[in-house]
Amino acid sequence: MNDIARVPEGWSLVSLGQLMKFQNGFNTDKTAYGRGLRFANVLEVITNTHLSAQMIPGRVATSAAESARYLVQRGDVLFNRTSETQEEVGLASVYLDDEPILFGGFVLRGKPISDAIDPVFAGYGLRSKIVRQQIMAAGQGGIRANIGQKSLSQIKIALPDKPEQEAIAEALSGADSLIEGLERLIAKKRLIKQGAMQDLLTAKRRLPGFSGEWMPYKLGERGQFFKGSGVRKDEAKSGLLPCVRYGELYTLHHDVVRHFDSFISAGVAKTARSIKSGDILFAGSGETKEEIGKCAVVTFEGEMYAGGDIIAFRPSGDDPVFLSYLLNSPGAQKQKARKGQGDAVVHISATALGDLDLELPSQEEQAEIATVLEDMDAEIQALETRLEKARQVKEGMMQNLLTGRIRLV
Repeated sequence: MNDIARVPEGWSLVSLGQLMKFQNGFNTDKTAYGRGLRFANVLEVITNTHLSAQMIPGRVATSAAESARYLVQRGDVLFNRTSETQEEVGLASVYLDDEPILFGGFVLRGKPISDAIDPVFAGYGLRSKIVRQQIMAAGQGGIRANIGQKSLSQIKIALPDKPEQEAIAEALSGADSLIEGLERLIAKKRLIKQGAMQDLLTAKRRLPGFSGEWMPYKLGERGQFFKGSGVRKDEAKSGLLPCVRYGELYTLHHDVVRHFDSFISAGVAKTARSIKSGDILFAGSGETKEEIGKCAVVTFEGEMYAGGDIIAFRPSGDDPVFLSYLLNSPGAQKQKARKGQGDAVVHISATALGDLDLELPSQEEQAEIATVLEDMDAEIQALETRLEKARQVKEGMMQNLLTGRIRLV
């Protein structure tokens, strides 16, 4: 509580119990869901600092009496009452709409009893580092973290006067608008790329200067397979030599390996498989048939390695970047899903991958298509970098503005 004790000059330290009255939400029979009033649940509260009606997809039908008791109105604050982790318990979201909604049993409502806090400011202030530290410390439970009305009532927040609250809220809302705009633009660019892939990788649309038929092949006819090996999880940060591990093909590497996350020692490298630029790496095991065999091509030069459960393919004559995009396309993925074996853990073999049916254009057209798709990826990656920077800037603004380190008024 040392940070709480350092209240900026002109700010007031108040408890949440002085600002709002708390109430638990309600549960009802599952047959009541899907109709009626909008119904805010944990997911909406956790993922948004501020809520509007359109952000709440769930609905519930209930009596007029229950609707009146569990009504959420503009300015009300919702907290998630329970979570699997301490870090997410008691996250706050302020409702800023006029459409009446209801709130669920895993949610607490804080109804304002004072006008001392601006509702837009509240959405940010209640997620400040100092407030979150108190809430996480107050959370109880072993398997799940929980927080109740009494504990929330005792949480302290430092408040400037209303004009400064409004200025802070305006600045942070501007940062949010920039972030949301970038998120929308990235989503749009991804859809454009998806459409381009569907057209260009199926010959539905041809690039200028190319005609001619695409020829049918089996993947196994176009190069050689070999297996990765070694590299346990605890060895993934053992040195300086770049390495790809199979799980990273699901989480980090999409179509093209653009950076490395695992670096192994020379000793570990002796148990791994050396790879080179142009090799396409497939995940040989996974959790679902729909994603089995996801792949990415390596375009870096130098010493690199592939760990176990990776099946590598070295093309001979085809453009490797084009092949990687093609082998992750919906048509190829459906073939891989049919060839995957197992239930709890799904596997695919080099033999099965070699049996994939492909239609390929000339190497020149392959290279042109790969360039178009890589350019789209580069544009998306640049936007994602801007988005990450915008998020970092907002985080810094919150640290400075919500502690009074920087004053706007």
